[in-house]
Amino acid sequence: MYKVLITDPLSEQGIYQLLEAEDVEVKRKPGLTGEELFSAIETADALLVRSQTKVTAELIEKASRLKVIARAGVGVDNIDVPAATKKGIIVVNAPDGNTISTAEHTFAMLIALARNIPQAYRSVISGEWNRKNFVGVELNQKTLSIIGLGRIGTELAKRAKAFRMNVVAFDPYLSDERAAKIGVKKATFEEAIAAGDFITVHTPLTKETRHLINKETFSLMKDGVRILNCARGGIIDEEALYDAIQSGKVAGAALDVFENEPPGEHPLFSLPQVIATPHLGASTLEAQENVAVDVCEEVLHILRGEPFKNAVNLPSIPAELQQKLAPYQELAEKLGKFISQVASGALTKITVTYSGEVAELEVAPLTRTILKGVLSHHLTDVNYVNAPHLAKQRGIQVVEQKTANTHGFTQLIKVEVVTATDIRSVAGTLLNGFGSRITKIDDYPVDVTPQGHLVYVQHRDQPGAIGRVGTLLGSHDINIATMQVGRQAIGGQAIMVLRIDKPLPQSLIASLQELKEIQSLIEIDL
Repeated sequence: MYKVLITDPLSEQGIYQLLEAEDVEVKRKPGLTGEELFSAIETADALLVRSQTKVTAELIEKASRLKVIARAGVGVDNIDVPAATKKGIIVVNAPDGNTISTAEHTFAMLIALARNIPQAYRSVISGEWNRKNFVGVELNQKTLSIIGLGRIGTELAKRAKAFRMNVVAFDPYLSDERAAKIGVKKATFEEAIAAGDFITVHTPLTKETRHLINKETFSLMKDGVRILNCARGGIIDEEALYDAIQSGKVAGAALDVFENEPPGEHPLFSLPQVIATPHLGASTLEAQENVAVDVCEEVLHILRGEPFKNAVNLPSIPAELQQKLAPYQELAEKLGKFISQVASGALTKITVTYSGEVAELEVAPLTRTILKGVLSHHLTDVNYVNAPHLAKQRGIQVVEQKTANTHGFTQLIKVEVVTATDIRSVAGTLLNGFGSRITKIDDYPVDVTPQGHLVYVQHRDQPGAIGRVGTLLGSHDINIATMQVGRQAIGGQAIMVLRIDKPLPQSLIASLQELKEIQSLIEIDL
């Protein structure tokens, strides 16, 4: 009999599945804290929480039988995931349950923004009747630019098309085929920003997307554009948004999320063009039921040893296999991270080829690791379990193959990606006593340690090119730890890979790109 402990309020619809299961005993103890919580967790096989219960490392240490921690929602900030992973406990969430609710809320905000509904309401209940002050705009034939076409962005596109809006979308993983299937126009980020009468963001908040909408991007937009954010606070630079509204560049903004929540007395609230809600995207009865149903299903699958999909940490791997795969895990993830930063265009196919000794192992966990490395450059919450699901969801074909041809190495892993614009590849191996090495980038042989901050340069093989790059870095106090160069023919195409001690300032990047030999330059973080 499996014992399931529930310490936060959950929808009865979800819990019903557990109560009906003959092999499950449910203990509902919402609000449990302190020693009582520590005592209850000792005999639990599963723990179900929302956001109130803090699942700390200390609590996890007390859990001698715990197999799964389930969060009825998306975020797992209240769960010490590394501590759970270290103890072999699977952590699952419910990323799909609030998709419709968030898409509907965004569309409600879109209409309210277009027709000044909150402002008109405040005016009417204060005794006024000023129809001319609240003239809005139609959605019909307007362009909606969606930045991030994941689950929520896709649902929003469907609703916008029903209102006869023209939908333009940017997503780093959006292929031509998927765009055509959804019925949106695929665009670059700059094209989408420039085209929109309304612009809505639906990306995760990452280092790359923080202040994605900023002073510079506002300058690329149409005059009178309207902005929406029902995704994550911080994607929009709120100070820059304030200035853009004040200048008249932005006609209005609808915000459900903020950089700091609650936002308090925010300057944006002084502007009549701004409407706001208190992070209500997932706040519907249906969404709360859906996330509870989803996590309860996942808990039953995990307890019974059945397949599951929404884990946010590493799944259990037999100890013997884990020991054999461990030396390759870092190499696999670094190869994935490297190729994702080098390749451009919407990803359509990933082929992983294993050669030599590594090909004799069960390599599925390594393929998941590579997928995690590839996808985590653009997405948050990517892990070893959900990476294949996320790839499939985005129409990315994943091919795993083995070969006896090791190209002179004892073992070799090669990752090739096909995008809408090109085909790129990277290969790597393990050297005894030296660890991971990148041995080939596309057709260029190299010997690169995949660690730290790298600069990947494509250039023409001409005398002095390498020296000029080194001189420019030195003039900006950038130290070169290692340098690798590769070429195929004298005077032809060549590459150099520099490992440096700190990121390049923008002024230096501009100076390097002005060198006549330089064709492209990419900074890579590993």
